This record gives sequence, C-alpha cells and structure tokens, in this order.
Amino acid sequence: VQLQASGGGLVQAGESLRLSCAASGRTFSDYVMGWFRQAPGKEREFVAVISRSGGGTEYRDSVKGRFTISRDNAKNTIYLQMNSLKPEDTAVYYCAADARSSNTFYRETSYNFWGQGTQVTVSS
Repeated sequence: VQLQASGGGLVQAGESLRLSCAASGRTFSDYVMGWFRQAPGKEREFVAVISRSGGGTEYRDSVKGRFTISRDNAKNTIYLQMNSLKPEDTAVYYCAADARSSNTFYRETSYNFWGQGTQVTVSS
C-alpha cells in the first residue's frame, strides 16, 4: 500500500491543524493505521493508532485530549485532528500501515508501510 501524508504547516501555539493520509494499492480496511512523529535530533515516536474499523484508538499521553485520530474507509484516508498545539508538537509527522494488527502498535517495527512525512511547526 502507498501512503501520502498532507496537511502540515506553520501555526501558532494554541491553534489547530488537521493532517490527512491517503492510501492506495490495497484494501485499506485491512490495515491498522498509525501516526508517528520525529522532532529534530530525536527518535521517531508513536502518536496515535486506529483500528481497522475505526472503533478503537490509542494515543501517547502527551497528546491525549488534544489530538483525535479518525479514518474514512470509503475514502481510504485517515486523519489526525490536532488542537491546542504546543511548540513541543513540532515535528515531521508520518502515517503508517500495519497489516498484522500488532499488539505493539506503539513500535515502528510493527508497521509495514510508511508515508513520506509532513512537517508541522508550532511557534510560541
């Protein structure tokens, strides 16, 4: 499956952005989908994950209550609604697809396919 992330940009602290990730090539609903991010000089980290049906989600603690992951299987797209953005959210955001529905959804190695990343910059 091919993944294309978009929607990043430069915003001020407290503002919102919505990221999108469009998939093509295979049956989209076969994949658990996740968002990761990588800040300059840091390792890539888990942000959020959504189950194949969209009925289950998980988030890293620092984004709970501010970020919402969702998916539209009819449009082969997932979204990450990011509200109340903070400067520490600045990173390149990546979407990823997991064909095996791993329990270790927070690990990069659980994902088979990755998008190219979209830059999110939050100024203070």
